[in-house]
Amino acid sequence: MLRQRNFLVCAAAVIAGIWLLVWAGHWYFEGLKMTADKVRAYVDSVNFGDLSGPARAKALKDLEDKLNALSYEERQRLRMEHFMRGWFAQMTEQEKTQFVEATLPSGFKQMINAFEQLPEDKRHRVIDNAMKNLRGQVARGGGDTNAPPISPELEAKIRTIGLNAFYSQSSAQTKAEVAPLLEEMQRQMEAGRMFLR
Repeated sequence: MLRQRNFLVCAAAVIAGIWLLVWAGHWYFEGLKMTADKVRAYVDSVNFGDLSGPARAKALKDLEDKLNALSYEERQRLRMEHFMRGWFAQMTEQEKTQFVEATLPSGFKQMINAFEQLPEDKRHRVIDNAMKNLRGQVARGGGDTNAPPISPELEAKIRTIGLNAFYSQSSAQTKAEVAPLLEEMQRQMEAGRMFLR
């Protein structure tokens, strides 16, 4: 009887220890996960305008890495909030270009080429669906669903001259403004690649 009780106590202690290790591991790895709140805290903690030289380049690289570690949904939410306006306004043109290029999703240029090869009606459908999804994201975030995710002028320009020409002719500022739409278009095309062919 005593031996059985000791076994049960040891088994309970082992199970409790395993649960404690699982909980500690979960807590540790959750702490490593990049979130929109962590990116906001970083942006708020660094006075980008006061930095120069290597410190400025490092701060910009750190922000790029943090943004690239976010999930698609968190990236889109941050972009829709325009939380980067302060930093972006203080960047040089070269920094803006580097930042936009570094924070666009991988495979982005392939998406542009694939988009350009779609028939016109499918290109319009991709843009329409992307705009609709972006408005839905704004609505879920409590924003104005009637406000366009990008300006109507930029949307019309993309539709008229094509995405490749638009992207190659645009300034870094314009590319940053349309980044949420471009990312959503890429996501749509990747999700429905078979449908779009």
